[in-house]
Amino acid sequence: MYRTAIGTGLPYNLDSLKSHIRVNETSDDVAIRYIGETAAAEIEQFAQIALLTQTIRVTIFDPCSESGLTLPIGPVGKGATATIIIDGEVFTAFELVGGHRPYIRWHTAYHDLNPSRITVEYQAGFGVTPDDIPPDLAHALMDQAALHYDGRPPLDAKSLTASPHVARVPARSRGRQL
Repeated sequence: MYRTAIGTGLPYNLDSLKSHIRVNETSDDVAIRYIGETAAAEIEQFAQIALLTQTIRVTIFDPCSESGLTLPIGPVGKGATATIIIDGEVFTAFELVGGHRPYIRWHTAYHDLNPSRITVEYQAGFGVTPDDIPPDLAHALMDQAALHYDGRPPLDAKSLTASPHVARVPARSRGRQL
């Protein structure tokens, strides 16, 4: 699976993050930016979401012949589109069902095939700016970044885990509806 960001923006506001972790000076801005990006990546991985809009490309080898396919990353907005390639040929006999857990519903023509490889490309995410991210996820990101910032060396790996928000909010977010 590949993720490609649509824009170049960060999934948080650096000044807000610095305020949350109680840092006023600019000497740590680069480190704080990396810490914020790490926290965002952890939340996206844990919750199987895209915070900001991204193009998701997933390839499935030897797919089963079920009535549909659950896509790995959400959310996907209503009316969104996907491109599907089956064994090197564009395939259009499907419906993309948006939501937090997007789903491809195969039409009858799919069941006449015996595919060995399916590639699906679609866009997922809450939007293109940090303001589009739900507040609970934005707060979880800032808490996780604060944990990383406060836990910089010499703490050991066992001491650095997940913030309470990251343990709770992204797990709940797996079922979020748009």
